[in-house]
Amino acid sequence: MTSLEKITRRLDAYRNDMISMQIKLCALPAIAPSSGGQGEVKKAEFLLNFLKDNGFSDVQLIKAPDLDSPDGYRPNILAFYPGKSAAKTIWVMTHMDIVPPGELAQWRGDPFKAWIEGGKIFGRGVEDNQQDMVASLYAIKAFREENIKPNHRLALALVSDEETGNLKGIDHVLKTTKAFSPRDMIIVPDAGNEKGTLIEVAEKSILWLKFKTIGKQAHGSTPDKGINAFKAASYLTVELDKLYKKFPLRDPLFEPPMSTFEPTKKEANVPNINTIPGEDVFYMDARLLPRYGIADVEKEIRKAIRGVEAKCQVAITLEEKQAAAAAPPTSPKAPVVMALKKAIKEIYDENGKPKGIGGGTVAAFFRHAGFSAACWSKVDETAHQPNEYCHIDNMIGDAKVFAHIFLQE
Repeated sequence: MTSLEKITRRLDAYRNDMISMQIKLCALPAIAPSSGGQGEVKKAEFLLNFLKDNGFSDVQLIKAPDLDSPDGYRPNILAFYPGKSAAKTIWVMTHMDIVPPGELAQWRGDPFKAWIEGGKIFGRGVEDNQQDMVASLYAIKAFREENIKPNHRLALALVSDEETGNLKGIDHVLKTTKAFSPRDMIIVPDAGNEKGTLIEVAEKSILWLKFKTIGKQAHGSTPDKGINAFKAASYLTVELDKLYKKFPLRDPLFEPPMSTFEPTKKEANVPNINTIPGEDVFYMDARLLPRYGIADVEKEIRKAIRGVEAKCQVAITLEEKQAAAAAPPTSPKAPVVMALKKAIKEIYDENGKPKGIGGGTVAAFFRHAGFSAACWSKVDETAHQPNEYCHIDNMIGDAKVFAHIFLQE
């Protein structure tokens, strides 16, 4: 029997233990203080005990100061397991924090008392991010119990604050430690798809903008006495749609392959039908291919604003709500990507595909810091939804993928 066969057999035997771990973690809701919670300390204490009981030779607790937390800090855990060589480390980074459950009436049960149904575990946080947290913990536990030494040092990063910005989480860890090396392989189970084929290696730049159009309020029957801010804003949305032609490049690495410029949120203006609004507010969500600069896009937007201001005799203000330049992509041929492709084929019999996405992931923090990182997991993407669930088979399967990578040269 090969080492991988021994590990996978052991992981299959852990099925009930892994389900039990999910239920225990779900009962420790690690919601950020800014979202009305108590933070991650209790969950971290539970995980620290598990790590110390399961062969991790070096466990570090890194406290990020946070005056909004009842404990005064947000916990981050780095846990190391020795391999045959310490020349490089294979990392799996997951996050302890979860989002609030939302409207409880939409849940079929208590979101913090996980339940089993149809081969799935239901509860807040069970997919995002406990599925692969538990998978990574038990993958390494299997190495210990089978007395198999991995080729390289293994490490888990269990971080806080992923759901609310990462400043107290991986950003703090990267700024205050030298735990990571350019030689390391970093896996971040923060993106995926139902087949387990998506290996996320790149992200677009994010630009969120608020547009406020100021005209002159008047009675609906006398438009000549006012300046319709809503109408002017509508002209502007048409002008902004021309950004698709001004920034037309396509990159097949991404899905969708082009930059996107979409009006989204619309604030209420006047409450009644027979009044011409003197003020109107809407927002745009733009996702830019990395080859386009945020400043260049904003320059074109300001040009469109000036044109509408002149045409409609309004004033328009522009406010950035978020502007984040894309991190350098991880090469589709990076060792971490190649290792994932090999493991996905072996465990799930699927062909992993390196792709870029429009959304943002925590892997961007590694890429900005100069480390190659790849996002991967096999998920139905129920994160943040009511009745969030995790396929039990996915949790065990992902553990086998991690184990396969841990055994690679």
